[in-house]
Amino acid sequence: MNMKTFIEFFGWYGTVAIVAAYALVSFSIIEPSNIWYQILNGTGALGIVVVSFHKKTYQPGILNLRIIF
Repeated sequence: MNMKTFIEFFGWYGTVAIVAAYALVSFSIIEPSNIWYQILNGTGALGIVVVSFHKKTYQPGILNLRIIF
């Protein structure tokens, strides 16, 4: 797997992870204080930041940095 493919995969993982975290909390499967919610949100945001900066689309990257920090 080359670097470009890995970055694309990581970006898609980020999108799926954030949506999954939102769905899990919305359907009361987990609480927002649950460690898995935090992990899904944090790694998902990191995936979006990586792919955004790689593609030089900085707006989503800056927005998701807010989630990480």
